Order: sequence, then C-alpha cells, then structure tokens
Amino acid sequence: MVRGEQLSCPKCGGNLKRYDNVQRIVRTKGRSTERICIRRLRCIACGAVHRELPNFIYPYKQYEAEIIRGVLEGLITPDTLGYEDFPCEMTMMRWKAQKSHPL
Repeated sequence: MVRGEQLSCPKCGGNLKRYDNVQRIVRTKGRSTERICIRRLRCIACGAVHRELPNFIYPYKQYEAEIIRGVLEGLITPDTLGYEDFPCEMTMMRWKAQKSHPL
C-alpha cells in the first residue's frame, strides 16, 4: 500500500509508474456504500504492484477510517443510535482486538 504522494516502492525504493485503476467498495455513515477508484502503481525496478490508498480508508478494511477510529476511541458502540448494527458488534470487537496492530 502506498499513501499520498509517495513515488517510491516500499519494497525496493524504485520508481513507481501508474499501472491501472481498480474499484473498491467503502462502507460509510448511514449504512451507505460508495464505490471509489483506487489507482494501482507498478515498480519499474522490481515489478511489484501497489495500491494508492486515500487517507479516509485503511488497508484491508471496508469501513471508512472515521467509523473505525470512532469505535476504537469508544465514541461508537453497539448502543450508539444510528450504529446499532452497522458495523456489527463482532466487527467492533475484532477492531478493538487489533488495536495494538497499526491500521
């Protein structure tokens, strides 16, 4: 994963060149989902392909970062109005268990 304007490969430090785009579903507030376009970059040196993620999503997560941060900070619980079953309680518990790992 590559963030922001990083133009070097995280694996070897080589230059990255635009490869293609992929669609990604992001779950947002109000139980809505959005499809966003994620740019993929290929390293010229080692050939590795990396996705350029915007700041409002975390790698390997479907929910937007604001919702995940709210759960981790205790602002969003299963009892919070509007979030009673979105995300589900099991997902919230899994995020809290992974809190020691950087997202």
